[in-house]
Amino acid sequence: MLRVVQWYCFFFCVMSFAQTDLEKGIKLLDSKSYTQAVTFFKEYLNTNEDNLEAHEHLGEAYGYLEDWDNTIEQYKYLVAMVPNSANYHYKYGGALGMKALENKLGSIGLIDDIEDEFIKAAELDKNHIDARWALVKFYVELPRILGGTKSKALHYADELKDISKVDGYLAKGFVYKSYNDFEEAEENLKTAVSIGGSVTCYNKLIALYTSEEDFTKSIITLREAYSKHGKNNYLYEIGKICAEQKMNFNLGTECLNQYIEYYSYNDSYPLEWAYLRLAQLERYQNNKIKAIDYIGKSLAIKGDFKPALKEKSKILKL
Repeated sequence: MLRVVQWYCFFFCVMSFAQTDLEKGIKLLDSKSYTQAVTFFKEYLNTNEDNLEAHEHLGEAYGYLEDWDNTIEQYKYLVAMVPNSANYHYKYGGALGMKALENKLGSIGLIDDIEDEFIKAAELDKNHIDARWALVKFYVELPRILGGTKSKALHYADELKDISKVDGYLAKGFVYKSYNDFEEAEENLKTAVSIGGSVTCYNKLIALYTSEEDFTKSIITLREAYSKHGKNNYLYEIGKICAEQKMNFNLGTECLNQYIEYYSYNDSYPLEWAYLRLAQLERYQNNKIKAIDYIGKSLAIKGDFKPALKEKSKILKL
């Protein structure tokens, strides 16, 4: 009995140390120290060559470094070791796809393998959302002569809808937008917004309206998105549209001033851009004094800001 207890304690300690060692590598990944993570996991595998988790993390580290050949090598190994893992097939297909994007001349020979890996992942896991999204994008982005097809893209979009209605409608919106069917794209993306209402849903619908240069609908949707999520970036984007399209001057000014009032370093657009847009709106209305004030604030933040310097010369000509 004592020997059994001793063996159990030994085994537990070995497993604990192994887990601790892997956590060191994971922390390197989390801190974006990808080169160090590669070194760590390679050294770890020298003495733990059968550890699948270490191989997976090594593949991730190579992927972050865009070293696709070595990424492929790790996921190919994992697929061979665990052929019924949907996630390994999905990651292997994704690595092959990234290599194909990097070398488009040599990508033709990879197309069948990419398709096979994504399909295998979808077949192995009936609820694998990422694999189906990958197939939707694969069939949309692949030239027709090489196998790109709207019908297959929509097929996997429908499979997505069976798993997640929001993902399904977003995917169908993506497909129809890619094939320049604005009405169908709009209908599906609006449905996604009504069901999910997430930032992603709103952003996809806004992007559709912007690509079609339907700026009135863009502004309406941005205001609705801001009302629901309160993201400060939406205020800037309204002001930007108003400035660039010379429309809704009062609304643009109000939104940009609110953006500046609520600004934090987490926001996407620097303050010098917000002041520049305000200056443009004032110039369009021949308000030279206000325009000069705003452009001065922009240049006070960034003195060599070329768009502001260009705008200042226009204002001075009023």
